[in-house]
Amino acid sequence: MIRLDRLVNVLGRFGVRLYCEPGARETELRSVVTHDPTDPRPVGGDVFLAVGVADTAQAVALAAAANAVVVLVRATPPLDPDTLAAARRAGIAVAAVDPAVSWSQLAAVAYGLVLEGRETEAGRGPTDLFALADTIAGAVGGPVTVEDVLSRVLAYSSLQEHADRARTRTILGRRVPEPVRAALAERGVFAHLAASDRPLFVPPLHEHGLNGRVVVAVRAGRELLGSIWVDAEAPLPPPRAAALVSGARTAALHLLRARASADLERQVESEGVLQLLEGRGDALVTAQLGLPGGPFRVVALQGHVGDDQNAAALLVFEHVTTGFGWARPGRSALLGTTVYTVLPDSGVARARDWAAGVAAALPPDAVVHAGIGGRAELDQLPQSRQEADESLALHAVRPHGRVCVSYDEAWDEILLARLRRVAAGGRMPEHHPVALLARHDREHGTRHVETLRAWFEAQGDHRAAAALLGVHPNTVRYRMRRMAEVARVDLDQPRMRLALAIALAVAGDGPLVPGQQS
Repeated sequence: MIRLDRLVNVLGRFGVRLYCEPGARETELRSVVTHDPTDPRPVGGDVFLAVGVADTAQAVALAAAANAVVVLVRATPPLDPDTLAAARRAGIAVAAVDPAVSWSQLAAVAYGLVLEGRETEAGRGPTDLFALADTIAGAVGGPVTVEDVLSRVLAYSSLQEHADRARTRTILGRRVPEPVRAALAERGVFAHLAASDRPLFVPPLHEHGLNGRVVVAVRAGRELLGSIWVDAEAPLPPPRAAALVSGARTAALHLLRARASADLERQVESEGVLQLLEGRGDALVTAQLGLPGGPFRVVALQGHVGDDQNAAALLVFEHVTTGFGWARPGRSALLGTTVYTVLPDSGVARARDWAAGVAAALPPDAVVHAGIGGRAELDQLPQSRQEADESLALHAVRPHGRVCVSYDEAWDEILLARLRRVAAGGRMPEHHPVALLARHDREHGTRHVETLRAWFEAQGDHRAAAALLGVHPNTVRYRMRRMAEVARVDLDQPRMRLALAIALAVAGDGPLVPGQQS
């Protein structure tokens, strides 16, 4: 069952803003009612859509009579303080609707959220959108595809026997090929979709196997949801163009309902995944999520589009959670700007391929960093999550052309990073050897710390250390003797050697010697 907080969060994406919240946001909503001025009979419902009511005070009074929890009214801020005070006394939340959003679109979302919550948790396919594509194709006289804002195919008409090469590749790949998308962008097609609701004729691009197209935006209020593409040799005549525009409005309702369903589904999925990652999950949770009994791996992903992490995180999350209940390998949750996915374990290579597929599905300007945790049984998932976080952090700092970093393969780097954090988190003695050597270097121009790093890099071989430093081996031997006089550097003791190596790593998280990788 959906709560008031969830309804407000989802509707907020369509320009709805909450201006009065007298009750708890956890209040459950079970019904929706639409105001009908032609029907005098009393109505009741938790969500009251004040359609056709221009006065906010009247809308609040009607909602109170309907025992509503929240009223949605078309109003321009600021709202009247006396009306808001009356709403608080009546225990009614007041949400103002953006004039750019039609009541039909808003009703589709509200009804989808409140009335279809339980149904959508089981997962549904977009069969009604395919039926709409067939209807539009019949009305406009040509094959149709319905695509989202990233040019991914959501549905297509069954009439495709004369489809060109580009359309065939688009349908088979479930996305417009990148060269075709780039060519369309150069022609200003996507700029037109962002700014206009008028159908646009796109001349053929024979070098890409693309015949002529007519495209129209699918929009909800001011937000572009996607587009409808029709095979056409010339601009559509007015009656068919009007049918295409009408079809775009209907498609907007379908996409809004699908988004509302997906939001509920993603909420259910995220809550279950977070339970597993926090050690609160059990076999019942994995069964509800459609996961096998184990073992698993946790994959942590972060996206960047320029300096924007939030938008990229949402893109990653949307991609990995598309199709709740459908055949996809893992289940995911978004926490901050990190997407966590629990994958059934089929080895590191499979997890890496999956992460690479996520990165490839995003726009070309998106950069994805990924970390793969170790193999884990159900009760070990919190540890796999920590390993995924550490691997992710390492990939972000040192990508080096890698698709991702896995804990299995980078455990040594991650272990050293852990030791650095632990050592840096405590208070080191003021006169510990590395600090004394560094102070001596600053005051006397010696190179003790650099030499000690080289000695560790060369695994105690004086000649190899000298080669790294570019000095004679006797110079290294002399410096090592001098170190023992400056500080307690007993390299014959294994524990002392380990502690010194960690202290050097804490003192400078760079290469052991300039020009060498640690």
